[in-house]
Amino acid sequence: MEDVIKLPGTEERGPAKKRTRTPRFDPEEEEQQRRTHVKRLSALGEQDGSVKLLEELVFGAEDELLERLVEEAEVPAEASLVEDADDGSGDSEDEDEAPPASRASVWVDEDDEREEEVDMTHRYRRDLIRGEAESTMTNQKLQQRMREQFQKSMGGAPSWADKKKKKKKTTDDEEDEEDEALLRRTGNFVASSDRLLGGVLRMKKCLHANSSRPSEDRLTTVQFHPIAQVVMTAGLDQSVSLFQVDGKTNPKIQSIHLERFPVHRAQFSRDGDTVIATSLKNKMFYLYDMMEGRVTPVHTVRGLNEARVKEFSVCPEGGALLLTGTNGYLHLLTLQTKEVIRSMKINGDVVGVAFSHDGSKVFANSEDGEVYVWDMRSSRCVNRFTDEGCVKGTSIAASPNGQYLACGSQSGVVNVYSQEACLNSANPKPLKAVMNLLTSATSMTFNPSSEILAIASRDEDEAVRLVHMSSLTVFSNFPVSKRKIVYRTSCLDFSPHSGFFSLANNKGHAPLFRLLHYKDF
Repeated sequence: MEDVIKLPGTEERGPAKKRTRTPRFDPEEEEQQRRTHVKRLSALGEQDGSVKLLEELVFGAEDELLERLVEEAEVPAEASLVEDADDGSGDSEDEDEAPPASRASVWVDEDDEREEEVDMTHRYRRDLIRGEAESTMTNQKLQQRMREQFQKSMGGAPSWADKKKKKKKTTDDEEDEEDEALLRRTGNFVASSDRLLGGVLRMKKCLHANSSRPSEDRLTTVQFHPIAQVVMTAGLDQSVSLFQVDGKTNPKIQSIHLERFPVHRAQFSRDGDTVIATSLKNKMFYLYDMMEGRVTPVHTVRGLNEARVKEFSVCPEGGALLLTGTNGYLHLLTLQTKEVIRSMKINGDVVGVAFSHDGSKVFANSEDGEVYVWDMRSSRCVNRFTDEGCVKGTSIAASPNGQYLACGSQSGVVNVYSQEACLNSANPKPLKAVMNLLTSATSMTFNPSSEILAIASRDEDEAVRLVHMSSLTVFSNFPVSKRKIVYRTSCLDFSPHSGFFSLANNKGHAPLFRLLHYKDF
């Protein structure tokens, strides 16, 4: 038998199923059943007036029932066939031609239509009241009032919400508006402001600055070189290390080991050729000449009557150090002759010093919460004021542009003052009290452009904040929440052009961050 290719339309189909039809109504059979039921009831002795009344209510009178049965029988049988045909063709018809008829509600809740009174004295709705008489208001009126308040705050009803204002525009108008919107959108993405904005600081986490040689103990110092693209770290592991900063590998340049000399503080000289390092309990300190690679210990300083040399600051003019002594003494030391040329004294112990931008003044913060202003040339105290609300001072920092002075306290509050007011007023008022630290504010520094103030506490993990100076608000995205990176910070520093920010923590690491707003190192 030859193979036959069956076309899609000629495939064999099974026997068609017959459509079941409803049985035809037989009035004679219905009448016969009714009579049988009546006979059974009468046989039981229940053929009384109440039964007849019930029968008439259910089935109607005999004459009416017969008439109704005859009318139903006269319905042509072809009606069922017509209905079947309509059912088959109804699927292919377009549904849009017969719109659905609106249906009435099945039931109506009277409580929905009732105007409920709303209490307007609640604290969430007080602003919507326009008079004392409006202690209560209906729901409909309250919705209208809230809609009016929203439109007022938005400067009127938005165009997309007003159906009446929707008009057709010409093709030229639409193209012009699209071009303008594109230019605006592109401009916002491409253009960058020279002024640092608050809120969120654009930054990128880089490899640790000392990743090629992490410290085996707590880091106490991190500082960027004033000229070269180099960062220095030092810590209690008795070492000072130099790294090249590229944000990717940060290779080590050099590392020196100081025998039995855990480094408490290390700093570059003003020209960047020398590193000065002090320890915790030694009167001796080291000078490391990076050009010659020579380490020179300084065992004695002429004119210095101190048991140890621990805290110091490099003078802006260069060639001199300001040593922090005990009992409120400050000693000015020249690096050329290694001798103290003059000393200054304040009441209480010195907890921090900061130089003015030109180096002519020095601000000394005492443990008692008082700030002294000294003239470096005459060694005279030219002003003195109390840090507002401070019980015990811990740190101090001055902005490079000469505009701000920040004073830290044991409570974690950092008061930001106008530097001019601190120089001339005996009772200056802080511009802002930064209260984002919960423990002692032990470290503070400004970035070179004086746009950011970094504050930190070494008493708690992740206790570092960056303050936007123009708005005096804290950047919300640093440090990253629920992710430990910073740990306990003992030192902070910015690169010469604020391109990088780093800190020294108790884990022996120096986390490094790239500040994307600044283009240079």
